[in-house]
Amino acid sequence: MKNRFLYGSLLCLIASISWGAMFPVAHHSFQYIEPFYFTIFRYIPVALILVIMLWVKEGKQAFKTEGKGWSLWFFGTMAFTVYNLFIFWGQHSLGDSGVLLASIMEALMPLISVLILWMLRGARPSITTIICILIAFVGVLLVITKGDMTTFASIGKQVVPLIALLASVIGWVIYTLGGSGFSNWSVLRYSALTCLYGTATSTAIVLFGTAFDFVDPPNLTAIKAVKWDLAFMIIFPGIIALLGWNVGVSIIQPVNGLLFINFVPITTVLITFIQGYALSIFEISGILLVVAGLLLNNIFQRRRLDKQVHKKAIDSQLQSA
Repeated sequence: MKNRFLYGSLLCLIASISWGAMFPVAHHSFQYIEPFYFTIFRYIPVALILVIMLWVKEGKQAFKTEGKGWSLWFFGTMAFTVYNLFIFWGQHSLGDSGVLLASIMEALMPLISVLILWMLRGARPSITTIICILIAFVGVLLVITKGDMTTFASIGKQVVPLIALLASVIGWVIYTLGGSGFSNWSVLRYSALTCLYGTATSTAIVLFGTAFDFVDPPNLTAIKAVKWDLAFMIIFPGIIALLGWNVGVSIIQPVNGLLFINFVPITTVLITFIQGYALSIFEISGILLVVAGLLLNNIFQRRRLDKQVHKKAIDSQLQSA
């Protein structure tokens, strides 16, 4: 049991570090190739690999949608179209600071999911969770402004990319929540089919944009320049992180898995620092506030869950007495 928990924790750690590293890697690639083409070049191989894995492991019957075709397309589009296209376009549009902002937005997923559940299902968060959300929000503002509040006077140029980042994260949260409707499916089956449908949608959008000169296709020289970036993105943030996270969370439970999300901005900060990006004290403070908000909320959730389990155990003992 202990070894299985460690295995699940290791998978979540690898996934989080991979996601934290993908933003600096993507930033390098965007010097040669547009974000939209970078996205489909990354995920077409991922989709093909997952499809082959599913065919080998579960056979052709696993490709039957069982009346859930529209749901698969919707959740796949949220994850592999809305999330991937928007997060990289938003990151690229924001320049050097986009690397940190994209990473922080991804780290905010657990808190954003709380807000979405509140709006959609009426699951009102506790006061403690709301305070944690506000702490994290202040942290994001510090990173955006770098401590200079006059930035808001010229923030109009950043509004659309920031909205794109927020929309991308919401898309991934919706995808994650949608997985509960496929609880009788394997992680591989849900991942493969949603990735296939979502990547097909992304490819259609990018080709449509290319046909009308909204998107410029890369030449062979540009593709060669980012080949190792793409290899990393396919293997780690793609295959390993996608499957590893879903499997890891199923082993150690979401309340424990969410702790590892903290490694996303931490990994990004370390890599950008090594690459020579000069972090201001306000950016560092903002990142620490985001991490603190996530940690405090997770600790609170764990304690509340422990109390619920303890209460159920006492109630069960009283009933059997």
